[in-house]
Amino acid sequence: MVTLEKSIQPVIESVYESLTDLEKKIADYFLSDHVMQDDLSAKSVAKRLYVSLSSLTRFAKKCGFTGYRQFVYEFEESNQDIQNVSRHITKSVLSDYGELLNKTFSLIDEEQFLRVSRMLDKAKRVYIYGIGSSGLVAREMEFRFMRLGMICKAITDDHMIRVNEVMLDDECLVIGITLSGETKEILDAVYQAKQKGSRTVLITSKISAFLKGRCDELVSVAVKESLPQGTLISPQFPVLVVVDIFYAYYVDLDRERRNHIFTNTLSALNLHKTEDEQ
Repeated sequence: MVTLEKSIQPVIESVYESLTDLEKKIADYFLSDHVMQDDLSAKSVAKRLYVSLSSLTRFAKKCGFTGYRQFVYEFEESNQDIQNVSRHITKSVLSDYGELLNKTFSLIDEEQFLRVSRMLDKAKRVYIYGIGSSGLVAREMEFRFMRLGMICKAITDDHMIRVNEVMLDDECLVIGITLSGETKEILDAVYQAKQKGSRTVLITSKISAFLKGRCDELVSVAVKESLPQGTLISPQFPVLVVVDIFYAYYVDLDRERRNHIFTNTLSALNLHKTEDEQ
């Protein structure tokens, strides 16, 4: 069983691209392996990195803390139980999954997930945009939510995403998925949907003022170095975890009715399967 621990590392990673060069220097220090061996008092860190105390404060605030003192307290608490994992291949892969689950747990904003589940509940039509590996997640999300009776469609082709724009109105919800936060087609499509009055959600590993301005809800997912390339584990994994949490919140809003629809869907599938076998 994976033990979930709140960690500051994914918070730093999620805001990294929005930091100044000086703040990135501070971030790199706190993301390094040796940091826990050092004195992390503000004066010591400022002297070690050749930065001012005010720079540490600004960095901490960009990470969502009131100041450096709160940041370093949470950082030390979250790192005190970290253990090294064997380099054995199986343990390495499982360790990566465990790390991503812990990072996801650290990034989750439960109030935001409740807001998104209500958007899903109120929308007459839901469109899920994704290209490449994000498109696979979009199709999985379509399949799962359709079984609950939701009218939703995954669109994974750039051309069809643009064509679909004419279908949008204020009764629609558009969910865009881009792990890198850099897929222009998805960013533009979500922004255009917002301009047409649709509610919009963007799922990404990057957090910035620019991205926040292009959607109603910017949902942060965990990321690990080289994850987008899928060198060891599936790049879709952290997004699928977030989709599963959306699913759980959505079901919980009207559990009895949705469980009934799900049961009927399974019955219909089993009926067709039986007919095909005869």
